[in-house]
Amino acid sequence: MGEERDHDGWIVRESGPARPSHTVLLRPGALATARFYDDLLAEPALSQAPIGFVAATLPGFGGTPPPDDLSMENYAAQASKLAADFVCDVVVGHSLGANVALEMVGSTQFSGPVVLLSPSFSRTDESKFPRALDRLSRLLGHYPYAVMMKLIGPAMRSSLPPDRRDALVAELKKNDPRFLRAQTRHYLDYLDRHGSLVSRLCESAVPAWVVFGQHDDIGLTEPERRGLVDCTAVSLVTIPNAGHFALNQQPRRVAELVLEATSNTAPT
Repeated sequence: MGEERDHDGWIVRESGPARPSHTVLLRPGALATARFYDDLLAEPALSQAPIGFVAATLPGFGGTPPPDDLSMENYAAQASKLAADFVCDVVVGHSLGANVALEMVGSTQFSGPVVLLSPSFSRTDESKFPRALDRLSRLLGHYPYAVMMKLIGPAMRSSLPPDRRDALVAELKKNDPRFLRAQTRHYLDYLDRHGSLVSRLCESAVPAWVVFGQHDDIGLTEPERRGLVDCTAVSLVTIPNAGHFALNQQPRRVAELVLEATSNTAPT
């Protein structure tokens, strides 16, 4: 991976050949940074492919400067501009980053294939932790998030590969609890406004891979699952022996999905 640099408020890391046949925008989830994609990018199937990659930390996370507007709509608009600036024809997002990608296509600001790793289509799907933290923060301010940051190392022990755990937890610990409180509130309000995002994805008709780890704490309601199965442009994928961080636990399988997505768009 190349060195980190600022691009219009996004901290990005570029890799790949000088003249790639495709360029993929990679976005990590909440609290995470672009370094969470290092395991995926080290996979030979990707590192040896004629594909460029732009890994970009969502502004505000990992201690980066937050945008003035924390709405999901603004994140999607900024991410769409970033994709255009780097001529990205595929977007891969994890968790919150997947939801930003979903909003990009749902708002018709991006029309290329998307690989959505552990997206939440409704508040019900979301992990219980951000929902509980949001409720507690209405009484206790940012303090529940500050406590979470102190406990995040032990809490992530079984979720990340042992040889990468310390480095990745160090990235998570860079976050500001006050920002996390505000951003989580905006995110959950966004999910509530839509009720379910399944129709938003299906109506975009964009080729999409919706991917969950076998033991993911993000789920789907049965109506949502049926709706996704009925979408002709959507492939619903479960990765065995993985939880929420399948991109770190099973990077080879995720690399296969990225290559599948790039094969569904014309070379740039």
